[in-house]
Amino acid sequence: MSLNIADYPTLALANLPDELRSLPQDRLPALCNELRAYLLHSVSRSSGHLASGLGVVELTVALHYVYNTPFDRLVWDVGHQAYPHKILTGRRERMTSIRQYQGLHPFPWREESEYDTLSVGHSSTSIGAALGMAIAADDENRGRKVVAVIGDGAMTAGMAFEALNHAGDIHKDMLVVLNDNEMSISENVGALNNHLARIMSGSLYSTLREGGKKALEMVPPIKELARRAEEHLKGMVVPGTLFEEFGFNYVGPIDGHDINTLVDTLRNMRKLKGPQFLHVMTRKGKGYLPAEQDPIGYHGVPKFDPNHHQLPKSGGGSLSYSAIFGNWLCDMAKVDPRLMAITPAMREGSGLVRYSREYPQRYFDVAIAEQHAVTLAAGLAIEGKKPVVAIYSTFLQRAYDQLIHDVALQHLDVLFAIDRAGIVGADGPTHQGAFDLGFLRTVPNMVIMTPADENECRQMLYTGYQHPGPAAVRYPRGNGCGVDIEEQMTALELGKGRLMRQGAGVAMLNFGTLLAEAQLAAERLDATLVDMRFVKPLDEALLLSLLDDHELLVTIEENAIMGGAGSAVNECLMRHKRPRPVLNLGLPDRFIEQGSQQQILALLGLDADGMVKAIEAYRQR
Repeated sequence: MSLNIADYPTLALANLPDELRSLPQDRLPALCNELRAYLLHSVSRSSGHLASGLGVVELTVALHYVYNTPFDRLVWDVGHQAYPHKILTGRRERMTSIRQYQGLHPFPWREESEYDTLSVGHSSTSIGAALGMAIAADDENRGRKVVAVIGDGAMTAGMAFEALNHAGDIHKDMLVVLNDNEMSISENVGALNNHLARIMSGSLYSTLREGGKKALEMVPPIKELARRAEEHLKGMVVPGTLFEEFGFNYVGPIDGHDINTLVDTLRNMRKLKGPQFLHVMTRKGKGYLPAEQDPIGYHGVPKFDPNHHQLPKSGGGSLSYSAIFGNWLCDMAKVDPRLMAITPAMREGSGLVRYSREYPQRYFDVAIAEQHAVTLAAGLAIEGKKPVVAIYSTFLQRAYDQLIHDVALQHLDVLFAIDRAGIVGADGPTHQGAFDLGFLRTVPNMVIMTPADENECRQMLYTGYQHPGPAAVRYPRGNGCGVDIEEQMTALELGKGRLMRQGAGVAMLNFGTLLAEAQLAAERLDATLVDMRFVKPLDEALLLSLLDDHELLVTIEENAIMGGAGSAVNECLMRHKRPRPVLNLGLPDRFIEQGSQQQILALLGLDADGMVKAIEAYRQR
């Protein structure tokens, strides 16, 4: 369902950036108002990311107004805030399809539009990619400009500072825009500071600044005195000294909701040579009071009525796996003062809100710094603490070296609580937890557990916590299947599965929360069903005992088949010289598209119907 564009007369004139650039500047405030209203109403119909996009409406309009996109390159970081960009780049009529199967991608995506220069989803990649584009632009010498837009949260990651350091060193023409929405616009972001920004970004100031440097080259003591005086004076009015030290010309902070100031400043900065840094203050959720008051709650929203000023409550029923983890963590912390919880900026998503309030001195949000999160845990473990790293599967990929080198190699006592393992749904390829079993299984000293239900998740977390060495428990996004959770915590025997159903001919070996679907399929096939529980160590005794009475083994996992749990079963059979036909069911060798979890699992044949069809087809070969 599309929105009536007649309700947005100015936005109707700007379906593409070329059309936007043909508008007189005095029409831009009206355009911004309509764009913000269109964004609110489209997301309320489709679900998706809201507060971030509301905060960058003026910035998005100004960037496309001043820069000649797509010839000029505009690189968004993470991409939560790119909905206004999509609306202005020819995708306005498809916005209600965003994050849905075969709809618009939730983040900038190169295959979707020539205006999306970098496919993103993980944070802090924009400056590095933009620098690569700037190097290429310099080599081509066609006057192409490059802009990276990064948020203050993403700026906490080491990758961003590595790229800043390199950019300042090689001095290529590029602009980094820091979208700072950590707090509401402060008092110094007003008329005076906007005026200073215009002056500091203007050609006269730039010429005098660079000319003065050259004039003082022959008088080093005076040059150094002038440099220190400039830093001192700028430090009194702008927080730009850090970025100047990286070799950037810093301008700002300016009001990110003053469209005319943004346009004028960007026009000036587009003409400047070398690396430029523009600090823009915005308010997340701008223009929609509930989102301004609760930007975290309105970061990602379900379908809702924007007139009610309240998001719909999620349905009742079983607990989410994130909540199960959060409750276990609090229960464990109550009895063990050594427990320390670490998360890379995923407090809400990982179920850590209650723990962070009850145990603030034992809670560490390290911001978007997954590598540091893991090595911090290593340091804590060395000193006898019991660190638990709560992290999404897709983000653990970014800390693989630290997991190997700093934790597993030293056999340190660190528990990884891996959320969003398997299919996550609407966030699509960048966020599917498809690879953790494969990349963890190859690491020596690792124990890897795949709970089938809520109670197993709780008991496995306890098992991993008690294990003297690195351990991982991986569980999916969303709610459990309604199994009763035992309050008493009991450590499971390492590497032992459980027989769920005795059948004939086919033995189904399940790893994880697809067990309920596997049970339905096993009943229809009269197959044996085993909840394997452990990927590493594998229950080889149980596995080998099935070979005498079964002609076919079927492994089931919500992970990439290549290198995953099924591969561990194949390797075991070959190692023991007990070959047997094995059908591996899981995620195929491609990046998995967006859609609801149930929809994607069905498309991949990982529901009961799909399992039965795959097994019957394999037996008929």
